[in-house]
Amino acid sequence: MINLATKDILHSLGKFIVTSIGVGMLLGIVLVMLGVYRGMIVDAKSLINNVNADLWIVQEGTIGPFAESSKLFEDVKYQIRGISGIKEATGMTFQTLQIETNGKLERVTAVGYEIGKLGRPQNIIQGREILKPHYEMIVDKKLGIKLGTDILFGRHFYKVVGITKGAVSNSGEPLVFLSLNDAQELQFLFSNNTIRSDRIRGVGTSNTPTVNAIVATVSSNYDIDTISKDIKIWKHKNSFTNDEQTIILTKNVIEKSSKQIGMFTIILILVSSVIISLIIYTMTIGKIKEIAILKLIGMPNFEIVKMIVQQSLILGFLAFIAGNIFANFISGKFPKNVVLLWGDSFLLLLIVIIVSVIGSLFGIYKAVHANPAEAIGE
Repeated sequence: MINLATKDILHSLGKFIVTSIGVGMLLGIVLVMLGVYRGMIVDAKSLINNVNADLWIVQEGTIGPFAESSKLFEDVKYQIRGISGIKEATGMTFQTLQIETNGKLERVTAVGYEIGKLGRPQNIIQGREILKPHYEMIVDKKLGIKLGTDILFGRHFYKVVGITKGAVSNSGEPLVFLSLNDAQELQFLFSNNTIRSDRIRGVGTSNTPTVNAIVATVSSNYDIDTISKDIKIWKHKNSFTNDEQTIILTKNVIEKSSKQIGMFTIILILVSSVIISLIIYTMTIGKIKEIAILKLIGMPNFEIVKMIVQQSLILGFLAFIAGNIFANFISGKFPKNVVLLWGDSFLLLLIVIIVSVIGSLFGIYKAVHANPAEAIGE
């Protein structure tokens, strides 16, 4: 039996393919927006996963170094180490800096950690870890800095001894790793003029090293939540488990951004639905006289309805394929991480199928109520 949908598509194949590609580009943008959201979640967890700590101890009254300012004396780590069940505790700093690469300034997040302890980079693809207490650093591949390059930070040059891949902050900025001593000097460095001014004012600058957080691991036979509560009560510091710190990042820090992206994605889906419906309706109106002829020669409404629904589904499926190709092509061009998941693509396919069927109803209504007399009219 002749398939009317196929015959009609082949009759205007070029126009049908171009229309599918146009709708597909819009669907591709929907996929990219979903990918941006997924990328934000992955980036938010990247640094926490790299540190791989059980507990995050921060300044009392704050919720951590990523959501708000936190400052602790470094010697607090010795108090934490003295708690029963604590296996390791070390200080870390986190700060935003500008780094010059290829003649332009790049915004980066500098991580200061104790050499060989928690917080050291886990995904080095070139070079080695930091071995010297001063003037060595590790950068992410995203910055495009070559191994062995000397970078000016503050008053000193730092040699790039290692390169990581995919090491980013919760805001998507590339990470650079420094020894804790160097990071403390950079973060709490006072200029010569400031030091002279403070001396004149009679204000002294503290020589006690400070950090933004103390990270710790807990022995397997101890309860992490119990130790965290004890630190809050007895050490007068805020303490969060790794899961709680992750929730802070994904909920408190990027919640508004994710909601904004979600709203924009919903709007794009609604716009895509309207466009698909209009295209199908226009395609039906364009061949209303041919439909009238089919009805005049005795073609049942069922066959006409089937033709319109099939065309709608074929249009939606081709647009979905074009959208996936387009999304994968442009995703790597974005400055921030875009994570495309098959689950999101499958969900979009279901939405496209539903929209295509619903959108065909307008065309079906017009076709079913087409007057056979129009076939012989002017």
